[in-house]
Amino acid sequence: MRYTFLFLFLIANILINAQQKYTISGYIKDSNNGEELIGATVYVKELKNGTISNPYGFYSITLKKSTYNIHVSFIGYKSFSKTIELEKSTKLNIILSPESTDLDDVNVFAEKKDANIRKVEMSTNKLDMKVIKLIPALMGEVDIIKSIQMLPGVQSSGEGSTGFYVRGGGVDQNLILLDEATVYNASHLGGLFSVFNQDAVKNLKLYKGAIPAEYGGRLSSVLDIRMKDGNLKKFSAIGGIGLISSRLTLESPILKDKSSFVLSGRRTYIDLFFPLFNNEGLKDSKAYFYDLNAKINLTIDDNNRIFISGYFGKDVFSFSKMMSMMYGNTTLTLRYNHLFSDKVFSNITFIYSHFDYGLESNQSEALAFNWNSDIIDFSFKNDYTYYMNPNNTLKFGYGIIYHTFKPGYANKIGEESIFNDLSLPDRYALEYSLFAGNEHKINDNISLIYGIHFSGFSNMGKDKYYIYNKDNPNEYIPIDTMNYSSGKIYNTFVNAEPRLGIRFKINSKSSIKASYSNTVQYIHLATNTTSVTPLDVWFPSSSNIKPQKANQFAIGYFRNFKDNTYEMSVELYYKKMNNTIDFRDHAQLLLNKYFEGELRVGTSYSYGAEFLLKKQVGKFTGWLSYTYSKTMRKIPEINGGEEYRAPYDKPHDISIILSYSLTKRLTISTNWVYSTGAPRTMPTGRFEYSGMIAPVYSDRNAIQLPDYHRMDLSVTLKGKKYKKNGKLKRIQSELNFSVYNVYDRHNAYSINFKQSETNRYETEAEKFYLFRIFPSITYNFKF
Repeated sequence: MRYTFLFLFLIANILINAQQKYTISGYIKDSNNGEELIGATVYVKELKNGTISNPYGFYSITLKKSTYNIHVSFIGYKSFSKTIELEKSTKLNIILSPESTDLDDVNVFAEKKDANIRKVEMSTNKLDMKVIKLIPALMGEVDIIKSIQMLPGVQSSGEGSTGFYVRGGGVDQNLILLDEATVYNASHLGGLFSVFNQDAVKNLKLYKGAIPAEYGGRLSSVLDIRMKDGNLKKFSAIGGIGLISSRLTLESPILKDKSSFVLSGRRTYIDLFFPLFNNEGLKDSKAYFYDLNAKINLTIDDNNRIFISGYFGKDVFSFSKMMSMMYGNTTLTLRYNHLFSDKVFSNITFIYSHFDYGLESNQSEALAFNWNSDIIDFSFKNDYTYYMNPNNTLKFGYGIIYHTFKPGYANKIGEESIFNDLSLPDRYALEYSLFAGNEHKINDNISLIYGIHFSGFSNMGKDKYYIYNKDNPNEYIPIDTMNYSSGKIYNTFVNAEPRLGIRFKINSKSSIKASYSNTVQYIHLATNTTSVTPLDVWFPSSSNIKPQKANQFAIGYFRNFKDNTYEMSVELYYKKMNNTIDFRDHAQLLLNKYFEGELRVGTSYSYGAEFLLKKQVGKFTGWLSYTYSKTMRKIPEINGGEEYRAPYDKPHDISIILSYSLTKRLTISTNWVYSTGAPRTMPTGRFEYSGMIAPVYSDRNAIQLPDYHRMDLSVTLKGKKYKKNGKLKRIQSELNFSVYNVYDRHNAYSINFKQSETNRYETEAEKFYLFRIFPSITYNFKF
């Protein structure tokens, strides 16, 4: 009986304690426009612990019955403090006011000063849009993608390109999301600019490793970009007029504090001047892009919200009436947020993503044709966040994507055309996932983040699958076919992808972190170039193509100096990749029904060290990053089975970004970038056969291009903020002067070899470069 009473007493005590725990929850918003603040810190002084707001500005923390001092902070905003006698669950929506619009308050990496020490996550960067707008830009067009190319562990795919490589991964191994929708081609004008309008973006975060369990589908990185929600308080506009493009963004409440919209447009107009040229071909030519971002959000009540957002972009090229090309992205996202309780936040998302391109030739009636290709996704996601207690935040959910691959269909134009209609069969697949992860604080010094991402991929009919004889490594011969009816699932892959991160805080100024992530990629990009182009083709894993897999280990040391004014980090990583895809020599990738026979599969690995030093706040800000890396491949049928360099193996990469506010109105910014030249396969000799001169090529990627380096400079002059009578001007403006490639470096875009016109036994090398020194001016305004 004594033991029974003791057991009942313990149970009763547990229940009483459980009943005496209450939850403080709510949304954290900007006082000026009502936008939710992502990543704001909610700190409980008595616990020396707290939480952060999620991507929708929601926070929740569960505490025992007591009195607490709550402190809420966000970079660039005045802090909020309140003493709460917690006797019941409390809804506390918090409004933070910006401290100042002066550049002195800019924070380079958009996080709390000691976030790099406290947080478990590593191999992650979050850039402030204010800083991105200060970085000197090509033709004055601020570019998000080119800004992240200057971070450690991230390398540009080439001059004038928005493609990027992360820790030994290819350009197709980066998952780029805009409001959770996949963007398959993030470039405009062949890569000179990215598709992301600076004025429409609210927040961006790059994961290079330790990828959270909710993400899957790519090996190397996740770039998560969130659009603005729209001003809930008042009408506002922001825009800019540059040498080659202009942009305008409008925001306004529909129902004040309840619903709002944002509409953002951008277009280049250099083609409008083509008719002024004497060249007859240019007069009828076009070269422009446009994009449109739109978003509506509606607060139904405290527990329910709806967001509808979309992106629509198109590039148009044509030379006279001889040739034309069009390509573009379309995304649509419908999200429904629901609070099941003050501790459980849910998000239901429907997503549509479409990338298409077309090429048309009218050089003559005999050579007239058009060619089109598409990739289309329909997706559904349902995820939950459970704020168990101050030491545990659990995330879990599931998702499914229906892929449609249209690899190419070409049609002749007119009866005189010598081309025949050719269409490759559409391909279909289902990709599905289930995930769970927890951020677990064991004590003040040790924190963990762990989870698992279960993923699956199924090929679906209607489809035709070719079986190849692979006896000859130089040419796989199709010997049989398998046909599958519409809707038939005929091939399935299933994988478990564990993720783990740990942080050990040495003291308030330093910490050590380590992580492991396993990732799997089911869809791949066919390209023979070093950067993403509109003509690249996405294709699925299949019975012939296994999904690519990667295991990445990383460890890092993080240290802050002078009251967190300076931050320093060193990260080491090693990544092992299986089922790495490359192409045989002289592969035919486009409109080839035996395309899978062109692929060769093997292994690869990458290792490196990343150094970052940044100054967070003050008049003088910026960062210095250096990356040393090595990326190698080994594929039995390529390079004689010997190990060879990946096409993006550039061992040394340096970026220096500096900004100095001379006054509250005048700011000077500069950046200098350097990288080792990319490896290429090039002629190293020649021989004569039957009177013809033929080249002898090096081993795969054995020759290195010249090293790349460039300096840019910009000066930003803000207009006067106040009228003579002391009142704030309704229209705020600024002028930005920038110079791209200040010292006129002729960086090699490519090197071509040709036979000398004067001596057929000599070969001449020609260097092709894109840009010399390029000045520009942009006028920006807002009201």
